[in-house]
Amino acid sequence: MPFTRNGTVKLYWESVGQGPAVLLIPGRGMTVEGWWATIPVLARSFRVITFDNRDTGRSSRMAWPYSVAQMADDAVAILDAAGEQRAHVYGISLGSLVAQEVAIRHPDRVQALVLGSSSAGGFAAYMPTQFVETFFARAGGMTVEEADWAAVPITYAERTRRLHSERIFADIAHRASSPLQPIESLRQAAAVAAHDTYDRLNRIEAPTLVVHGEQDVVVRPANALVLAEKIPGAQLQTWPDAGHLYIIDEPQADEEVARFLLRHSAVSPAPDFARASPEKAV
Repeated sequence: MPFTRNGTVKLYWESVGQGPAVLLIPGRGMTVEGWWATIPVLARSFRVITFDNRDTGRSSRMAWPYSVAQMADDAVAILDAAGEQRAHVYGISLGSLVAQEVAIRHPDRVQALVLGSSSAGGFAAYMPTQFVETFFARAGGMTVEEADWAAVPITYAERTRRLHSERIFADIAHRASSPLQPIESLRQAAAVAAHDTYDRLNRIEAPTLVVHGEQDVVVRPANALVLAEKIPGAQLQTWPDAGHLYIIDEPQADEEVARFLLRHSAVSPAPDFARASPEKAV
């Protein structure tokens, strides 16, 4: 299994598919397996590079708090290990905060940027409702499995809960393979709370797509408007029947992401490349 290091932090990563590189940066508590719905879509046309953030999955557990900026350096270490000088960068939730820092701190490494369920943080952030904050405060007293199921109403959109419960079962099953323990969750939550790029967003040079579910109660949709206004030339795509995990609620979302990234790829796929089966690589 491929590992690399950023200083003392050991990071697990994988690669699948061929073509222009896309680095997927996972959200809080999310591992490689959490991208189960996204990877097959992008791997038709791209080399998809995924990894486990520090404190999750097969990567190192930390003894001390850390910042989103340090996690951005982890992401760059993954690009180095994969031999990619420049790549598209796609982050969701916590991963989208990391992606912002990568684009600001390492602009030469980012070809195009996708920010999913994202926020600028700081004073400009639109905070969750009291109901959501109360849930997260209580979740620390639950088992990991109990917390996953209790979070269903705030994680997935109403249509998914009514009509596509199979997606929820599949998603929780993938995430349950590497559950985030309470202390690890607290460290990642602290990194999110300290995130603030509002005054630096105008430094982002990469073509940017901001993606958000209109039913997101964790990171409210108004946060997407802030990002789209502050990042030069950014495009905004919202999905009316999607919540925080829009990649599960709206299967078309990643199809749109793929089209955006193809438009900003230096090399176009061959005519039948998008229909090719992804090929595992290490």
